[in-house]
Amino acid sequence: MTDAAAFELQVPDISAWRAGNSGVEGVWHFDSGQAGRCVMISALVHGNELCGAWALKGLLEAGLRPQRGRLLLAFCNLVAFDRFDPTKHDASRFVDEDMNRQWQPDRMATGNTLERRRAAELRPFLEQADWLLDLHSMHERAAPLLLAGMQPRNLELARRLRAPEHVVVDAGHKDGVRMRDFGRFGEMNPEGGDAATCSLLLESGFHGDLSSRVVAQDMCVRFLQAAGTLDTETLQHALPGWQQSDAPHQWVLEVTGPVVARSDRFRFTHAFQGLELIEHAGTVIGWNDSEPVTTPYDDCVLVMPSVRQARAGVSVVRFARRRPL
Repeated sequence: MTDAAAFELQVPDISAWRAGNSGVEGVWHFDSGQAGRCVMISALVHGNELCGAWALKGLLEAGLRPQRGRLLLAFCNLVAFDRFDPTKHDASRFVDEDMNRQWQPDRMATGNTLERRRAAELRPFLEQADWLLDLHSMHERAAPLLLAGMQPRNLELARRLRAPEHVVVDAGHKDGVRMRDFGRFGEMNPEGGDAATCSLLLESGFHGDLSSRVVAQDMCVRFLQAAGTLDTETLQHALPGWQQSDAPHQWVLEVTGPVVARSDRFRFTHAFQGLELIEHAGTVIGWNDSEPVTTPYDDCVLVMPSVRQARAGVSVVRFARRRPL
């Protein structure tokens, strides 16, 4: 199947919502005038991840307004999104460099790439937010994942959301800070206590699957309800059909480390889709050039395996231990 044929999800027309209302392109800000959290939902941190753009478009078209606190909606990397082509969708992930590695003050201050300049534009809104939901999708077809970082408060929020089935506990990315981990979101003991600040990154499934849009929409409803931004009845009326069934159970995947490719010749032994539970330690799962890659412990879970971006220094899979949430 070609890349274009793999894309069931159409490109959303966000032209009516592109300008925003905040003075910064792509950013919408709504204030209820009532006490409550400032919550932010972000999409298009990567320009080829359409599901989040569909979700934000739907929230705006529904005329959703917070009943308590404030609501920020941000279409992030619009220039990369403008270049989207389903026949080579990875090419529109970013323009100069991955935006989701640039959330460090020194990088944003340099302004020497489009993504760093855009991150600097978005930074004031991110600093206002108490809770963040960052909507993404994946290179390969796989079940949704909620990336909670290392903070117990994020894991507790994932439990309250009751979806998706798999929640990843990970320490961030070696190449730079993600939006999810910027500033107080990345602190283990933030001022104001655990409930004051939460941040989650949702991997909704494969970029081109229609189901990724459904997953993103479902999570928006759950997030806004958990934050107290809107009542359940109001959300159900404004966004009929968005909320799906709860996950039958939830698993925590505690990432213990990545496998980093030495070159673009990295290969897996099988066509892994992700979340495979490998029973025995020492099982060969791939080849890093001529060296076998083996599981480090029994009952090892493979998280987000992909060779689509394989080259020296790129993580091609992560090992994790599984336990009930």
